[in-house]
Formats: sequence, C-alpha cells, structure tokens
Amino acid sequence: MNLSFFDQFSSPYLLGIPLIPLSITLPALLLPSPNRRWVTNRLSTLQLWLTHLITKQLMNPLNKAGHKWALLLTSLMLFLLSINLLGLLPYTFTPTTQLSMNMALAFPLWMATLLMGLRNQPSASLGHLLPEGTPTPLIPALIMIETTSLLIRPLALGVRLTANLTAGHLLIQLISTATITLLPMMPPISILTAAILFLLTILEVAVAMIQAYVFVLLLSLYLQENI
Repeated sequence: MNLSFFDQFSSPYLLGIPLIPLSITLPALLLPSPNRRWVTNRLSTLQLWLTHLITKQLMNPLNKAGHKWALLLTSLMLFLLSINLLGLLPYTFTPTTQLSMNMALAFPLWMATLLMGLRNQPSASLGHLLPEGTPTPLIPALIMIETTSLLIRPLALGVRLTANLTAGHLLIQLISTATITLLPMMPPISILTAAILFLLTILEVAVAMIQAYVFVLLLSLYLQENI
C-alpha cells in the first residue's frame, strides 16, 4: 500500500474506533497527581515552576477581573504544549494538526471573551469597531473592516496553529525520507541531511512550544480588550 506524506495527519482508527480521544487524554497522565506534600520530587518542582511561570506571563497584562481565567488559560497552555511536544515523537499522532480540533478550542473561547465584553461594557466593546477621530466618509468602510477582522480572529487562531505544526511535520518527514533514500547511494550527503534533520527537529520543538504560547497569549489579549 502506497502512503502519501499527508497520511500522517489522518485520524488513527483501531477496529473502527477513533483513537483521537485517547491521544488527547493520554498527556494528562504526565501531570503530577495530587499529594499532601507541596514538593515531592524534582520533577514536581520543575512542573510547579513552569506552571507558575506560564500563569505569571499570561496574567501580567490582565486586571483582577481577568485573573478568574488563570486556571483555564494555564490548563489550555499545558494541554497544547504537551500535545505538540508528544506529537514530535516517532509513531505518534498530533491532534493539533487537525483544523477541526483547533477551531473547537478557539471559537468557544473567543466567543466567551466577546460575549463577556458585550455584557459588561457594551459601549467600549463596540467602540473598538470605530477608531476615534475617523473621517465621516470612512465610517461605513472602517466598521465593515473592523467587524471582519473581529470575526476572523478564531479562524486565524486555528489556522495558525494547524499550518505551523503541519508544515513542520511535513518538513521532518521529507528530510527523513531523503536521508534514508540517500544513505546507500551517497553516504556523505545522507549524513549532511541527517544533520539538517537534527537541527530541524530542535527548531520544531521550539515551534511547538511557541505556537502553544501564542495561541493562549492571543486569547488573553482578546480577553484584555473585553474586561
């Protein structure tokens, strides 16, 4: 059976049962279980330090009203981070390469921030659609442009995460295929390609972490506009 490069992004099935829920829930096993002690080992200390750092970075731009979202945003950040990094392992599936999943995360959270703003401060939220000092003839066009930019925010969130991870996985597969193919014919070129593959893998680890952070950071900025 001939497989294309895009078959790695198809949802895995076992006996007709989709395995994507399993791939989503398994990273939760890596989180420490509740314990009566504050610090149990070095891994728990590192995880607590990372969680505190992420929460501090996300909550800095927000006022006290936005701190209610700390648990949700931090959990989403750790969820995306673990899935993105585990998806770089061989013979694994990355759920965040699916646009449907990313949109399912982006759209409800974006809608929640928007509805919160329309409920708590409707004048300020609607005021973002028309910048102050706009000439009268440009008002209809600017309202349409700002409304469009507001409505495509969840689409931009989902597409950005999907496109970056998909492109990285495709590059890794292309270069690894070239490395294996060139090994019997041109070993020096194959070694050079393997070195490029190693550097690209390090880059993809950074991209997986950055994209998870950017996804949650943009949500926190949308929240900041509406509180």
